[in-house]
Amino acid sequence: MAKSILVVDDAAFMRMMIRDILAKEGYVIHEAVNGRDAVEKYREVAPDLVTMDITMPELDGISALREIRSSAPDARVLMVSAMGQQKMIVEALEAGAMDFLVKPFQPTKVLETVRKCLADQHG
Repeated sequence: MAKSILVVDDAAFMRMMIRDILAKEGYVIHEAVNGRDAVEKYREVAPDLVTMDITMPELDGISALREIRSSAPDARVLMVSAMGQQKMIVEALEAGAMDFLVKPFQPTKVLETVRKCLADQHG
């Protein structure tokens, strides 16, 4: 069965980039435009993995990660951040993120990291 991935980013072009990379590999993609939207969509679709931007309006990625994991402790979340957000990445990992990608990223790195997160059975 195809794995479903929730792509969360307030920038439409970033969602499109990630969606295109992953859809080509056969993943089923759902999208959310901010952290609040991500929490609601997670409850609706229960995706196998979430790619979560850190810096977003309404609810930032780390807060959304905490909210999702409070109701779904085994949620697999992959954080996406811009260069220079190391402090936020550490905070995200402490909050339960599985891994992170730094923008701008290579399609091969996105796929490699997504596969690694989906293969990793501990959550």
